[in-house]
Amino acid sequence: MSSAMFTGGRFARSLASSNQLGFDMKKYLSTSALSGMAGRHFLSIDELSNEELRGLLDLSKQYKATYGKDSTMPGTEAPKPLTGKSVSMIFQKRSTRTRVSTETGMNLLGGHALFLGPSDIQLGVNESMRDTANVLSRFNSIILARVYGHDDIVELSKHATVPIINALSDLHHPLQTLADLMALEDHFGDLKGKTLAWVGDGNNVLHDLMIGAAKLGMNVNVATPAGYEANSRIVDITKKLADENGGKVFLTAVADEAVTGSDVVVTDTWVSMGQEEEYAKRIEEFAGYEVNSSLMAKANDGAVFLHCLPRHPEEVTDEVFYSEQSLVFPEAENRMWTVMAVMAAQLGKA
Repeated sequence: MSSAMFTGGRFARSLASSNQLGFDMKKYLSTSALSGMAGRHFLSIDELSNEELRGLLDLSKQYKATYGKDSTMPGTEAPKPLTGKSVSMIFQKRSTRTRVSTETGMNLLGGHALFLGPSDIQLGVNESMRDTANVLSRFNSIILARVYGHDDIVELSKHATVPIINALSDLHHPLQTLADLMALEDHFGDLKGKTLAWVGDGNNVLHDLMIGAAKLGMNVNVATPAGYEANSRIVDITKKLADENGGKVFLTAVADEAVTGSDVVVTDTWVSMGQEEEYAKRIEEFAGYEVNSSLMAKANDGAVFLHCLPRHPEEVTDEVFYSEQSLVFPEAENRMWTVMAVMAAQLGKA
């Protein structure tokens, strides 16, 4: 793995030096903490220090201000720090947001993204994971992979000589957490002391979100049906982080208990890709976990709703999903700004 060194905060300093977009350098000094991410894999949120998490969120906000639709900077003048760089994107599982956000984001930064779907590459089938990692490392600057089993991501990271990004595995979904936390900070500002309530399956999305929330000093309430609890090791990690950062963790099987007094209500699909045969069973066992107006009314005034998409009607009603409480579309947009920050940090260009 490359150990290339660089001075953090390059992007912010380059903008500040030309007074572009009126950046306040003090606000973005946190991006200097990203120097330690150069050459590193990004497999889960718990691998980040609190300072690195802060730096990624702040860099994501810088990118949104620079490249977003509200930017006053002409596109021809926007920095292209990843010129000459490329990312190969391995997709065992399809995704609208992951593919579009990564391809568009890499382009905005001056680089190139290459999509490799199941018909293009079959991890560990026609070619071993080790050989795939070695070959792609010779072509590309980063390898992003969206896979079924977390062991596949671990195997790729073991043999790759370039940084790996976990774009989703059955255990972790760190890119989604960055987008969620960015959406919440854009709405609330400081999140310390806020309470996040999860209602639904104790899955990969929850795993990283509760870790990230705990790192920022949030309280985490989790309601899951019996038999669908979060991974116990990750729950223990979350509890430890909550203790360190002034938050609390509360686990229950009752949705009302988790949502009462919360500031954020989050759910996700009850039936993930590859679980289609369990659909009828899961729908029955998740009865009472639909996020609707009655459930949201138990949250604090001003509470917001998140869903990583795609959503299904049994998970959340239209009345909530399309309401002013819903941040699902800013949340989706943030998938681009946050993956841009991760790639730039891994390549020493933050």
